[in-house]
Amino acid sequence: MTETPYRFDRSHQAAALHHQFDGIDAGAETGEVVSVAGRVMLHRHQGKLDFAELRDSSGSIQLFAGANHTTDFDGFTRLSLGDWVGATGEVMKTRRGELSVRVSEWVLLAEARHGFGDKWRGVTDVDTRYRQREVDLWANESSRRVFALRSRMVSLIRRQLEERGFVEVEGPTLQLVPSGGHALPFRTHHNALDLDLFLRIALELPLKRLVIGGFERVFEIGRVFRNEGISPRHNPEFTMLELYEAYADYTDMMELTESLVSETAAALLGTTSITYQGRALDLGRPWRRATLTELVAETAGLEVDLDMGVDKLREVASAAGVPVEPQWGPGKVLLEIYEKTTEHQLWGPVFVCDYPQEVSPLARSHRSRPGYVERFEAIVAGRELANAFSELNDPDEQRARFEEQVRERAAGDAEAMPLDADYLRAMEQGLPPTGGLGVGIDRLAMLLADVANIRDVILFPTLRPEA
Repeated sequence: MTETPYRFDRSHQAAALHHQFDGIDAGAETGEVVSVAGRVMLHRHQGKLDFAELRDSSGSIQLFAGANHTTDFDGFTRLSLGDWVGATGEVMKTRRGELSVRVSEWVLLAEARHGFGDKWRGVTDVDTRYRQREVDLWANESSRRVFALRSRMVSLIRRQLEERGFVEVEGPTLQLVPSGGHALPFRTHHNALDLDLFLRIALELPLKRLVIGGFERVFEIGRVFRNEGISPRHNPEFTMLELYEAYADYTDMMELTESLVSETAAALLGTTSITYQGRALDLGRPWRRATLTELVAETAGLEVDLDMGVDKLREVASAAGVPVEPQWGPGKVLLEIYEKTTEHQLWGPVFVCDYPQEVSPLARSHRSRPGYVERFEAIVAGRELANAFSELNDPDEQRARFEEQVRERAAGDAEAMPLDADYLRAMEQGLPPTGGLGVGIDRLAMLLADVANIRDVILFPTLRPEA
């Protein structure tokens, strides 16, 4: 392979050329000499003329090469799809009205040694798209649009939070105690300290320690890791937004959630009335609020409540075809009935409020419903988009709940939380009334990009190794 240059002086991107010169007449010349660079995505040869579509990150422009005006014209005709090229020449329009750069000089910047997909249909093999994202992004414009939308979405969320006075921070990815959620962690080992560590399964506890430390409004957008199954809605590493606000409760988090989502949708898509997988969905405020037990009754026709006791709840679960484990208490059985019969049927958006305390060890007890906590999940298009609490701020009660979780782990629940002594010590310094919110960034991107598989919004999803 011929040695390629170390750099190339590009004067314009494709989109800028279209913006400036699209209005000229067919066959017109501008006298403007520019330098462009990108990949060759279409290529056709016609005798002493050669045409190539040059694509950069902003769009595409045609390269018009000719034996009479292009240096090394024969070399230009041998370019392959996917080759990176830099070209210099005058901006003009062909007689057919195609804005072009009439190439006087060009240089090969990098060679594409592998196939680059069908020139009309792009890369259609799903496995190739996920394993070779660099090929997918160039060959499939729809993929580029999705990931550009995701980037813009995160930027908008960050800006909205900053405008509301939230401070962005970074918590530890490696943790001694994998707490803050119900999930299996990934384990690793630090050689110098001879110490087993875990990749975080949630962002929660370090952020609440910062509230204790005086950051009254704090957030993080970061990767979390859960050693569990893969599905169209689950990837072992994914991105969460978590935020905490002092002096707030879960009703404040409802208002913040619907504001963040609706304002982001309006900014990205120009509307809050969208279509997801062929079905209309209105993300505009306000969102419906209903309790978990009300929604089970309304959707599944099942009257359930913690007051019924665990035996009666097990009977209801059995009649509804919901399997339960013998060690589960009434709160876990009630949650299982909801998740198996109701959650997936909620198109929403709806705030599902008031969860059993048994399955919510970090949430504050409900002020008027014994056995429940002030927690909601925002359900949109049949799936959880956000989870929020009035945060538990009594260190003695938190210790008791952690100890109950430890007993559940000992009884075989591998996802129950371990006791986090550092967090308990921090709580003893005093955590003010606090509202907390977690939003799945990947799931929000799926919603706004109208895609059904989480792998389509994660640039490098987790996959089995190739043979």
